[in-house]
Amino acid sequence: MNEKRLLSTTKLEDSPVVANCTMNRERDLRGSNGYEVEVGFDPLEWLQWRLARQSTVRWLDLCCGSGKALIQAAVACENIGVGSVRITGVDLVGMFLPNKPTDLQLIQCSVFDYQPTEKFDLITCVHGLHYLGDKLKAIRLAASSLVSDGRFVANLDAANFCLAEAGKGQRRIVRFLREQGFEYLPAKHLLKLTGHREFEIPFKFCGADDSAGPNYTKQPVVTSYYE
Repeated sequence: MNEKRLLSTTKLEDSPVVANCTMNRERDLRGSNGYEVEVGFDPLEWLQWRLARQSTVRWLDLCCGSGKALIQAAVACENIGVGSVRITGVDLVGMFLPNKPTDLQLIQCSVFDYQPTEKFDLITCVHGLHYLGDKLKAIRLAASSLVSDGRFVANLDAANFCLAEAGKGQRRIVRFLREQGFEYLPAKHLLKLTGHREFEIPFKFCGADDSAGPNYTKQPVVTSYYE
């Protein structure tokens, strides 16, 4: 590990790999390049299903890119005109498309700096974890921001975890996440959770390597080192 050029969270956010505009900038809500394909379900249908049992539904999308999918969802919800769907997108780069939906908020900031004032029914992170240094911290923050029966779904490649004292260490970290109630589907590279969780992380974040190269997405990503 000492030979790696490990970056802190702050320095990593200046990396051109993290500012990658290829992965998630123009992703649609539906279709072959849509959220529906990446997370394994249609977020808009899920939000509508949720509205059948409550008057307000909140969706948080971390690393939302240009916000294109969220704008599409917000416009669709406005057109339906039933209940209230409040959508929040957070992205470091903030290259957001122009938007007018009243129940949509796009925020430019680091995932680690975002401080929500409410809990969310749905939290997604479409390919965003690939570019975060302290992935476990981001996952913990998301889990603690869910309502009691909320849903969290994120793309995750366990190969981008590394433990200093145990080589790659992916199995130990994945086992820890499963012990907290997460479901990890390695074939689909998906991390899922149902319901609010609070937990401590038994691993110390050492830094991130932005020279790790491509993962299964074929795009250069970041490997996170812990001990």
